[in-house]
Amino acid sequence: MDLLNIENVTKRYSGHTALSDVSLSVPQGSIYGLLGPNGAGKTTLIRVINRITLPDAGRVIFNGHEITDQDIYNIGYLPEERGLYKKMKVGEQAIFFARLKGLSNREATIRLKEWFVRMGIESWWNRKVEDLSKGMAQKVQFITTVLHEPKLLIFDEPFSGFDPINANILKQEILRLRDKGATVIFSTHNMSSVEEICDHITLINKSRNILSGSVDELRHRFGENVFEVVYSGEGTTFESALQPMAEMLGTTAVADTPYTSTRIRLKDGATVRESITAANEAVELRSFKEVIPSMNDIFIRAVEGTL
Repeated sequence: MDLLNIENVTKRYSGHTALSDVSLSVPQGSIYGLLGPNGAGKTTLIRVINRITLPDAGRVIFNGHEITDQDIYNIGYLPEERGLYKKMKVGEQAIFFARLKGLSNREATIRLKEWFVRMGIESWWNRKVEDLSKGMAQKVQFITTVLHEPKLLIFDEPFSGFDPINANILKQEILRLRDKGATVIFSTHNMSSVEEICDHITLINKSRNILSGSVDELRHRFGENVFEVVYSGEGTTFESALQPMAEMLGTTAVADTPYTSTRIRLKDGATVRESITAANEAVELRSFKEVIPSMNDIFIRAVEGTL
């Protein structure tokens, strides 16, 4: 079941088309990556989902109905451009944002105290925001975004500015929220994060959706028929045996072992089975596995139009 459906959305600004007939579906309980180069239209789409701006054509379906202003209370949005009131105390400001989302003062305080402990910032409750480091301030804003437990969470570059340790803490919290039933959309340029936590992605380029699907399915779909073969034996014998069915891409020695690693690309019509058979007859075969492209490779090839 989908929590969110974008149906043929178009948005124009003064002759510039920011989104052109964009459609996508976000499954309930998934982590959905919204990818694309700068200026591709990702932020405009996020603004449309949040009803900050309205589409010129198309519609947004949320939880089975066309989205309304009331649905915004079921959405938590952490924009890339973040800001807190510097002169307020951290706890007071967090409660202020929680009250805006409909929580009582008592419930907001209880939830915030739990989150502050979890994120390791409990000692900052009575300090002023201007005393926070950038990373600490981002943690506070993350907490205020998720505190009211909305059905949909939208994070725009959530890992920006975090060191690796705190970025990993944030990833684990996002996964935990997903496991508790939240649906998460996040816009990012960090392809390693996409592979680590995203279930599905959409790639927007030049205002259009050019690629959508599950991360695993896309990585397998756009494989280039490249395999890594690890073996012991004569390299020339191996190459001669595989030459009719494969192109040799490069060979390296496996450190501190008698094995050699060679990457091959199977030629049209060649099968994995016959290639394994030929390799086995020529050398002592240790492994024969497909090289799956990374999301970064797929991103670059899609944007360059070489998929």
